[in-house]
Amino acid sequence: MPLRPDRVALNAIQWTNVKADPADPDSDDVWLYGEPSFVADYPRVLAEIARAGFDAVMMEVLATQTLQSFARMIDDAGLRLAPGYVQIGLPEDEGHDIVPGTAAWAHWFDLVRRRAEESNYFGLSTVFLSAPMLWSPPSRTVSQVAVGADFDPARLARITDIIGEAATVLKAEGVRAGLHNHIGSWIETEAEIDYVLDQIEPSLLGASFDVGHLEWAGIEAAPMLRRYSSRLLDLHVKDLDLQVAARSRREPGPYRYWADRRLFLEPGLGDVDLDAVLDAIPADFPGWMIIEVDRASMDPFESALVTRRWLDAHIPH
Repeated sequence: MPLRPDRVALNAIQWTNVKADPADPDSDDVWLYGEPSFVADYPRVLAEIARAGFDAVMMEVLATQTLQSFARMIDDAGLRLAPGYVQIGLPEDEGHDIVPGTAAWAHWFDLVRRRAEESNYFGLSTVFLSAPMLWSPPSRTVSQVAVGADFDPARLARITDIIGEAATVLKAEGVRAGLHNHIGSWIETEAEIDYVLDQIEPSLLGASFDVGHLEWAGIEAAPMLRRYSSRLLDLHVKDLDLQVAARSRREPGPYRYWADRRLFLEPGLGDVDLDAVLDAIPADFPGWMIIEVDRASMDPFESALVTRRWLDAHIPH
């Protein structure tokens, strides 16, 4: 087993990606990372992660925090940090007409530089780099997910250029980017992932796949990991109900609809062949495995305990 126990972390997402009414799957989504008030509850969440048996968590500095206050919070919880995540998209998708080479263009990458700063501050040398999900139409996120809806080769080429420039910004700051596939983004299918990685040099852009999002798109994760073994930097690992995933590819629907249909499950409770995934990780894999349960199927702390038990059975201390 190439994975080292000290290179495994949990994403706190099952505490932060919740429903306004947990008893009503059709109630509004609440993304607590974006709520200014969550900073007061963050220490409790981190303490529960530690109490569940994890000693590392994915880096997620709130916009309302300084690096120093986040560092104190992590130290108080007795946790270490695993690489974070940044997304970058097309200005026109957000209603901006920005000319490359202008000051506005430079500022388009401010969040990328911020993530490089955070990574360097905490001694992390890699970051997950993704195209964004778009919550306003027209977009796959709100129309049809996991099948490459509304494919446009010219748009994919522009997205690839943006990803390449973001990776260049990160590299200049000493942080290496890994392409992160995400359902609902303009880079979700195997053909789109292959295109981006084929167009950008491996020395500039590695592969930091999300195993669950590969499977959601109908891509067998283990063969994909083997095919890109020389470029693998880090991984997000999650389990899914693959019958729900298959339905989402047959029946057009937005991301939130399918996420609310008990698609996401704790590791070992779904249908993804996680044993095959672990076996496909190369012996010289240098990176982190971050476990995610995007929407807990139980209380978040119980979800973390189930996840820890699965982890102990597969990657013993």
